[in-house]
Amino acid sequence: MPRHRPEGGREVTNLRDTAVRQARELGEPIVECRNVDKYFGSNHVLKDVSLTVHQGEVVVICGRSGSGKSTLLRCIDNLETIDGGRIDACGHLMGYRKGTGGKLVPLGDGRASKQRRDMGMVFQSFNLFPHLTVLTNITISPTRVTGVSLKEAEAHARELLDRVGLPEKEDAFPSQLSGGQQQRVAIARALAMRPKVMLFDEPTSALDPEMISEVLDVMIDLSRQGMTMIVITHEMGFARAAADRVLLMHDGQIVEEASPEIFFTAPKSEHTKLFLSKILTH
Repeated sequence: MPRHRPEGGREVTNLRDTAVRQARELGEPIVECRNVDKYFGSNHVLKDVSLTVHQGEVVVICGRSGSGKSTLLRCIDNLETIDGGRIDACGHLMGYRKGTGGKLVPLGDGRASKQRRDMGMVFQSFNLFPHLTVLTNITISPTRVTGVSLKEAEAHARELLDRVGLPEKEDAFPSQLSGGQQQRVAIARALAMRPKVMLFDEPTSALDPEMISEVLDVMIDLSRQGMTMIVITHEMGFARAAADRVLLMHDGQIVEEASPEIFFTAPKSEHTKLFLSKILTH
């Protein structure tokens, strides 16, 4: 499999060629953010943000710290409530139901958590249960949340461990794994719920440089298999290799949205030009 060294000297599988791009057919919209606003106190974190993601699409969101990237992702997954606009994802009006006269009524925690089942979330930290084996970490949610039998959950977990390159680690505990291995287990755990969309919030930021490529390669494989993905990352090599679109957020707004080819070679926003001038030289 051909490789190249993207910006920063990190090695990432180079799969972003014309044949791969043309082979990926995008489906109907699966995530739609419409005029979303979010405040933390007086801090206006998201400002009238609109974004549509189609089935099978890989969207990379980048931007400096504090630009609103992680907040947007958490709002999509309904881990944060929004203060304006609406978010539809996987057939759900996230966080709400329609009441009398079409009025939107906030959901309770139980119904809100059910909406999240169609989306897998991978955070910066791995959040694995330290006292449970890798296999149990992956099977606990399907068996307890969706009622899947332990036999079925374990069979699927073993398939996922093979998929992320860790078939021999099912009996290991998180403390016995490297950071890259733990993050790959975290990805397998999210996939165990059979999500329609995968959300990644800087999944490699807590890893040592030599472990980053093993996680990114798993993510690139997911993109090739048609998984819908929204990814926050500073790994521009991954954005070039796997993204259908790259977005830049600045001060709570999306200020650039383009294909990787245009984003990296002919950006329109001055914020994007400044961002790239700094990140591509590090």
